[in-house]
Amino acid sequence: MAIKNEVVRLEITALTNEGNGVGRHEGLTVFVPQTAVGDVINARLVKLYPRYAYGRLETLLVPSPDRVEPDCPVYRFCGGCALRHIGYMAELRAKQRLAADAFTHIGGFSETLCRPIVGCFQINGYRNKAMYPVRRVQGEVRIGFYRRRTHEVVEASGCLLQPEEFSQIAGALRQFLEETGLSCYDEQTGKGLVRHLYLRRAEVTGQILVCLILNGKKLPQAGRFLELLDALALPIETVALNQNLKNTNVILGDKTVVLRGSSVISDVLCGVRVKLSPESFYQVNHDAAEKLYRFVEECAALDGSQTLLDLYCGAGTIGLSMAGKAKELIGVEVIPQAVENARRNAEDNGIGNARFLCADAQQAAMQLAGEGIHPDVVVMDPPRKGCSPQTLETVAGMAPSRVVMVSCNPATAARDCKQLEAMGYQLESVTPFDLFPRTGHVETVCLLSHKNPTA
Repeated sequence: MAIKNEVVRLEITALTNEGNGVGRHEGLTVFVPQTAVGDVINARLVKLYPRYAYGRLETLLVPSPDRVEPDCPVYRFCGGCALRHIGYMAELRAKQRLAADAFTHIGGFSETLCRPIVGCFQINGYRNKAMYPVRRVQGEVRIGFYRRRTHEVVEASGCLLQPEEFSQIAGALRQFLEETGLSCYDEQTGKGLVRHLYLRRAEVTGQILVCLILNGKKLPQAGRFLELLDALALPIETVALNQNLKNTNVILGDKTVVLRGSSVISDVLCGVRVKLSPESFYQVNHDAAEKLYRFVEECAALDGSQTLLDLYCGAGTIGLSMAGKAKELIGVEVIPQAVENARRNAEDNGIGNARFLCADAQQAAMQLAGEGIHPDVVVMDPPRKGCSPQTLETVAGMAPSRVVMVSCNPATAARDCKQLEAMGYQLESVTPFDLFPRTGHVETVCLLSHKNPTA
């Protein structure tokens, strides 16, 4: 029987989505961070549970051929990346395995339905959004990300996942805070002014949005902050202050005030012009998202005669990118501001066959049924927790010929597809997409068809 702090020999045979290697010792599954498939190691058991344990790498006895030297100096501490210790092809294999295992073990589907993963051309500098917590530690300003499994901030403003401009802006904020001595937020006391630096960059236009999240209503000496930003000579379109006065882990507060410039920046995604505020949802990897959306369009197989229902539509980007091939686009979203963004995006692009409902799936289905409308194709991009049973029942009850599900969580996608199968749908294919290289996240696109479309 294993005991805490015991050192055991393990062979790593798989990876979790957190980047932990998986080994087995005397029937116990052991998770060891920053190990690779093929590693043979000595690991110290630091946390024990009835069926599994967490270990710490003590000695690398036989290194995996997948191993590479991490190219980030804070990788071992920062919680932003999970897979910088293995090569990118090994990362794709691991993500392919994660998706396939979810659909075979949770969904009970054949592994042959899982197609090869679609990789990402750019594995560094691809993120168009960053939210850096800002803290003072022994008087030193830190702008970075949280250490793994903690709320201690690791200095990482030069993060390799972000564009270079973000590091320059973080440097300007650091200089501003050092010059002025303004306080930074303390989660323990709930005091301190500057909480986060929130940045967005539009890939096509290059426009940048800079937003400081404050535990207050004003930024003293704001003019000096603007001077430091101007000195960077970057295409900063918007500088805003978001007010978050609550003692909470939620980053954005309810009110945003523009300090200078427009309230939004503009970008183009799949030919659709979109306007982005601090609150707007937008895919963080522009080029990979375009590839993903084009594939969703291919799965939807629209020919101009169908009604397309876009559930969890957010600002409408997926549906609007396909509106030209649909008879009518109906988007459904429960967040009022997102619905307003979607309507404005449709108007700005001259898309006249789209409308957006602020409702949940069940409410929307009742309204559409009352209008005699039955969607031919449903595209859905649910949150990480997946769909509720009621939402799945509502979708199946509308009897679309095709359902295309985009999911950021293979486990909940597999569960939901299994439920849809019991409601009369057949899973045709699962295609993993790597939208977030060097992290453990993997997207999946699931295509389902009605088993009896004439019923």
